[in-house]
Amino acid sequence: MKIAIIGYGRMGKMIESIATAKGHAIGSCIDIDNQDLLSPENLRRHDVAIEFTTPQTAYGNVIKCMEAGIPVVSGTTGWNRNLDKLIDRCRKENGSFLYASNFSLGVNILFHLNRHLAAIMNRQEQYDVSMTEIHHIQKLDAPSGTALSLAEDILGKINRKKGWALKGSGMSAGKRTDEPDDNGKGSPSGPGKLMIEAIRAGTVAGVHEVIYDSDFDSLSIRHSAKDRRGFANGAVMAAEYIHGKKGFFTMKDVLDL
Repeated sequence: MKIAIIGYGRMGKMIESIATAKGHAIGSCIDIDNQDLLSPENLRRHDVAIEFTTPQTAYGNVIKCMEAGIPVVSGTTGWNRNLDKLIDRCRKENGSFLYASNFSLGVNILFHLNRHLAAIMNRQEQYDVSMTEIHHIQKLDAPSGTALSLAEDILGKINRKKGWALKGSGMSAGKRTDEPDDNGKGSPSGPGKLMIEAIRAGTVAGVHEVIYDSDFDSLSIRHSAKDRRGFANGAVMAAEYIHGKKGFFTMKDVLDL
């Protein structure tokens, strides 16, 4: 395949390295200094685009790929409010779009386990559930997109929780970009809220843990990324999967979970 990389930071460079090692060609590496390469004429020279940019630019970048008629894989987080618009547009216009809040294979297996465990724990009311996520200090959105995906699945299964709340001041080195929506997510804490602790420290690639705690014991599921290569590898796998397909997809489709 010939791949366009949109966003040529650390993740973009890792994607380039892994894609070329797997035999793919990189047609364009598009960043803030060469935005002219986001033109339909240039994008159409590629088989697929992989987008890792910012919450402020992701929506427009994906739209440009859709308008150019090429499949696009996006891993940018912090802009979930606009995601449904893109999914709807993709389906109406017979586009090709794959989104994941996290492309790590291990994290997507964690998502699968999280949904199954939450369904079981819905019947075990003696357990309270909470979450912790840790990322490097450069990560701007908090909670992370991965944490929000885990939270949404928990809230969809555990009836005693009615939204999430950010715990304490564990994100002193970061910034929260999401705002409360009409469903009360992100609203003040209380016994019915799923508490999420977001910590920004050092160069941590990413740790996510879901904890169930009772007076008698604790149970947790946890994923810890060793470095970002796992995310880049998953993004290239997603690009390989979406090539030649139409519709909206996630990593559940890629991994057949």
